[in-house]
Amino acid sequence: MTPHLRAFLADRTVRPFILLALIAIMLGIIDGGRGQVLSASTAYDVLQQFATIGPVALGLGLSMMVREFDLSVGGILSLAGCVAVMTGETNPALGLLVATTVGGLAGLAQGAIMTWLNLNSIGVTLGGLLTFGGLSYFLTGNNTIAFERLDVALAVNAPLLEIFSVRSLTAIFLFLVATVVVSWTRFGRDLLAVGSDRRAAIVVGLGVNSMLIAVFVISGVCTAIGGGLLSYGLAAASPVALADTLVPGAAAAILGGVSLSGGKGRPLGIAGGVLALSMLRSGLTAIGVPPFAHWIVTAGVLFAVGILDSEELSRRVHSIRYVVSFPKT
Repeated sequence: MTPHLRAFLADRTVRPFILLALIAIMLGIIDGGRGQVLSASTAYDVLQQFATIGPVALGLGLSMMVREFDLSVGGILSLAGCVAVMTGETNPALGLLVATTVGGLAGLAQGAIMTWLNLNSIGVTLGGLLTFGGLSYFLTGNNTIAFERLDVALAVNAPLLEIFSVRSLTAIFLFLVATVVVSWTRFGRDLLAVGSDRRAAIVVGLGVNSMLIAVFVISGVCTAIGGGLLSYGLAAASPVALADTLVPGAAAAILGGVSLSGGKGRPLGIAGGVLALSMLRSGLTAIGVPPFAHWIVTAGVLFAVGILDSEELSRRVHSIRYVVSFPKT
């Protein structure tokens, strides 16, 4: 294997798309050419899952890139969905705007508490997860609230070009904007610098606290947009229905090459991780694998990625190669 090819395969942005292709090929082989996996309907389902998990994974991944962890995304998703349905009956666009504002304010409050009091993000955002989830139950009275605008519900999920929808195109747009910002702006460079070495970032004069607050605001906004559109698509506000997103979002971010150690990963890689996870789940469903097995298979993929990312494994492999290639005298 040439050094260029080795570097290409090791790229954290490229790797999730290679994983996506391998999953599609594997499931296609298992399907036996029946066309249940590699079809337009499966592609549509994959992108619908991308629309659900993607904004959460993006917000969570950005926080991981600055060496933090935004556990509150699950609560914000539920709260934003409830707010959108409850305020958007007459004007859905206004309801989505209100929900997005709530998500941004939630991120702002958590970021401010973390930076002003020098607190760890895990504790603060765990409190946020419980608080925002509790508010969702309070607003709905622990009941499902119907969204009467069925025209809007149908519109946000209606197939466009067979495989897209308003929800999936919105999620794609969020990832494109994030990719441009992180890859080609000073904000993106500063974000990665803060995640790589926070002390060095402070020494060179970067506004670390401002960066952390901005990241949590962006995380809240992205998650809220996804939650609002998801509730519109479901034609209902139900905290229970939106609660199971944190774990898939974290899994997708890790598959996408983001590291908990910070400073690593790109939005495009996170998008690839979401697509790989969505393809795995949709494909397994298409071939009739029971839902409980999805988690087992996903766990296996995560273990494999985690092992491949191990620095100790890389060191040991390098040592073995050195011993094998060392000339004998």
